[in-house]
Amino acid sequence: MNYLAINTSQSSLTVIAKKGKTLCVSEVADAAAQHSVRLMPEIDAILKQADLALSECDFLACVVGPGSFTGVRIGISAVKGLCLAAEKPALAVTSLDVLAYAEEGGERLALVDAGNGFSYACGYNSANAVDFAPARIPAEEVARLENSGYRAVRTADTARGLQAAVEAKCGEIAPASELKALYLRKSAAEEGR
Repeated sequence: MNYLAINTSQSSLTVIAKKGKTLCVSEVADAAAQHSVRLMPEIDAILKQADLALSECDFLACVVGPGSFTGVRIGISAVKGLCLAAEKPALAVTSLDVLAYAEEGGERLALVDAGNGFSYACGYNSANAVDFAPARIPAEEVARLENSGYRAVRTADTARGLQAAVEAKCGEIAPASELKALYLRKSAAEEGR
């Protein structure tokens, strides 16, 4: 399986290129305000490192949220453009998938900080199926879910989680035109209106 996968949903930037059994990973720890500047050079470098052309990819994948509104839009736009140029399908994975798939087995509660005492959350069972859909929930609900047996996953090896999520969900590829952001709340600008 050959693919390119990116995650621009958080302050870090992760780019993975896989060609057969060769896996190349680029991680930039603090790229929060630089995703738009750093993404394409990182993609170019990782494709060269993997000796992989876009035309050889079976699909391109990106994290569609929840997370940074701007980061998510940058990632989706880049993948859509590359997919259209190379006539390739796309795969959407969530930042919650990345957290959950980085961990092995058991009931997991993937959590991304949503600010103001809220978290974006999604529950996964031991077979990696979603127990409850992604939602924005208050700290009290997070505590209740943890007390009911879910193991909270707030941080993980992003590259490992992205690779595992992409490879587990590769049967869900779709036309790039169907790639869209997963927003679980309004943007700060919309909330301020």
